[in-house]
Amino acid sequence: MKAYKLEILVIDFDEVAKNNDKKAIGEYIENARYPNCCIYPHVISIQEAEIGDWIDSHPLNQGGLNKEKADKYFK
Repeated sequence: MKAYKLEILVIDFDEVAKNNDKKAIGEYIENARYPNCCIYPHVISIQEAEIGDWIDSHPLNQGGLNKEKADKYFK
């Protein structure tokens, strides 16, 4: 499984980024309709990392996820 870092971490459960099209993740966030136009996100850069199989004990699936844990996947 892959994860994408846009300075937020997106776990791609539904494989939005099919065929390694990581731009699709940014486009999905940018094109979403947020209630009352409360935010208008613009993705400037994207990093991609292979995070292995997704299991309940995966480090990115733990409460209190912090930047240090996530950065281990993004060299």
